[in-house]
Amino acid sequence: MLSSSVFWAVLAVLLFWAVGAYHRIVRLRSAALQAFGGLDAHWVRMLAMLSECDAAQVTAGRVMVAGRPEWLAAMNRFSACLALARARPLQPEVATELLAARQALEAAWAALLAGPDVAPEVWAPWVQRWQQHVVQNALAIEQFNHAVAQYNAAIAQFPAWVLARSFGFRAATVL
Repeated sequence: MLSSSVFWAVLAVLLFWAVGAYHRIVRLRSAALQAFGGLDAHWVRMLAMLSECDAAQVTAGRVMVAGRPEWLAAMNRFSACLALARARPLQPEVATELLAARQALEAAWAALLAGPDVAPEVWAPWVQRWQQHVVQNALAIEQFNHAVAQYNAAIAQFPAWVLARSFGFRAATVL
């Protein structure tokens, strides 16, 4: 009789622990997804600013800037990767591709500004706006990375990693 009571007590404790651990993992995963939502909003604003910059340059008749094709290609690649990341922001492959696209966009922007036919007085407002976006994005990236680190730590802890594997939770990649 005593062993039966102990068995049911242990089973109840394990069940309550499993439910609590599962909810903790889901809550941390949700926090990481929300942090990506904030980051996504910042990146969308940055892409809008870059598109506005391109339209302003075209309107002003400065479409023959040397690095423009690479810049437009980098913007399109980043935009496509961002759209894919909205659906699966915590998948490592998606995050890795998004990170590479972001780095390519930053390099294309720097190359565009370093071109010989770029007038500094014309591009100064755009450079200033770009720097503002860089600062805002850095903060949003830091918040996302912190949320991902907490999520990854939670699914790596024993015995919660047993639940994480059972329910298909995978470690996410920081940006």
